[in-house]
Amino acid sequence: MSDVLAKITALKTMPVGQLKSLWRELYRTDPPEFNRTYLVSRLTYRIQELAYGGDDEVLEKRMSERARIVLSQNARQKRKTKINRPPAGTRLLREYQGTQYRVTVLADGFAFEGRKYKSLSRIAQIITGMAWSGPSFFGLAPSTAAGRKGKSA
Repeated sequence: MSDVLAKITALKTMPVGQLKSLWRELYRTDPPEFNRTYLVSRLTYRIQELAYGGDDEVLEKRMSERARIVLSQNARQKRKTKINRPPAGTRLLREYQGTQYRVTVLADGFAFEGRKYKSLSRIAQIITGMAWSGPSFFGLAPSTAAGRKGKSA
């Protein structure tokens, strides 16, 4: 350990020419044309990596976990921006083919004709007999091609 610490400490006072020479020795490639601070930081990492071993598996796990978190946050954020969900207790009214339909917004879904549903789209499908975007059907999201997801037969 003291040998590793001594090598790292020596980097701080080493001339750039020596840093580049050490880079060639440790990385077996020509050094990049970056500043002294960059060379020292990367050489510090490489000295430790060679002494203690690089742990690609740990790094890969951390990167995968971070990617999962970021992607799930992005998905939640996109859903929130697309649908302006009303507060629980709100009643949605929609007239379709001469009949008026009422849906009550619940904290964890929607109530329609005495049954609970997770999705407004399912309710819209029951009402129309076709696949519809529930939020569009009930006026909660911008309408897309008459609100239907598929083509009519």
